[in-house]
Amino acid sequence: MAKIFVARALPGNAIERLREAGHEVTIHGGSMPPTREQLIAGVAEADGLLSLLTDRVDGELLDSAPQLKAVANFAVGCDNIDLAAAAERGIPVGVAAHVLTDATADLTMALLLAAARNLPEGERDAREGRWKTWEPEGWLGRELRGAKLLIIGRGRIGQAVADRAEPFGMQISFVGRNDDLHAALAEADIVSIHCPLNDQTRHMIDAAALAAMKPDALLINTTRGGVVDQAALIEALHAGTIGSAALDVTDPEPPPADDPIYSAPNCLIVPHIGSATATTRAAMGNCAADNLLAALAGEPMPTPAPSPPSA
Repeated sequence: MAKIFVARALPGNAIERLREAGHEVTIHGGSMPPTREQLIAGVAEADGLLSLLTDRVDGELLDSAPQLKAVANFAVGCDNIDLAAAAERGIPVGVAAHVLTDATADLTMALLLAAARNLPEGERDAREGRWKTWEPEGWLGRELRGAKLLIIGRGRIGQAVADRAEPFGMQISFVGRNDDLHAALAEADIVSIHCPLNDQTRHMIDAAALAAMKPDALLINTTRGGVVDQAALIEALHAGTIGSAALDVTDPEPPPADDPIYSAPNCLIVPHIGSATATTRAAMGNCAADNLLAALAGEPMPTPAPSPPSA
């Protein structure tokens, strides 16, 4: 029997599966993530950790858990985990790979459509009494047929977004790590980001990248907030350097109530709900359970995290 610490309650039957396998599972209670002190205390005697993207798993935390044999992250990304520190200590790390693709691509298209057709502004104006009549020049949006959609990242989610955008008649292109990003941005009407957050991609969309975009371009981010220099984005929206943004992720997350991102014009923000379907969240839990069960049995994790750059 192994001791497993779970950083928060999860949808689906993942916890039940861990307990049915004979393991002792402790779940941090409440709707908020564990504090640093609570997380360290939780893993002090744990053999396995089921972490969320809100939990920083670094060398200090790993050193506080001398019995730890495995970490399973309830996310497709692992930027909250120091993979090199885990590798140095021989602790395998797993991620919820492959199960978030459809939900995240669906949310991307929802943001694209909502921002392109000014749905937040129209809904707000209707509720607040500014809808007086049918207006020939009111709430004019963007036509999608023929619009140039640039997808940053050539992975599963980016391809799934392309598959959804194609029936709308959009012209789709991809840009990867070895391509000329600024040249691609200059041609795009809509830009959707689907690359992981790492040292190479942090603030990849900076002031220079935003300046390369069309003044009416729409920027969509459903990956990690840190890929975009948020201060530069706020400035670009106020200056009209780009037309609009639709964000499922921010930096920090969530922003404080007085963060200027909330007052930036033409900026649609939702609370990191890319994977928020009952089916997908349950599948993410099962991925985490599969990774922990395998590692605690001395077997390879079915969906391991990428190897750290130094490995």
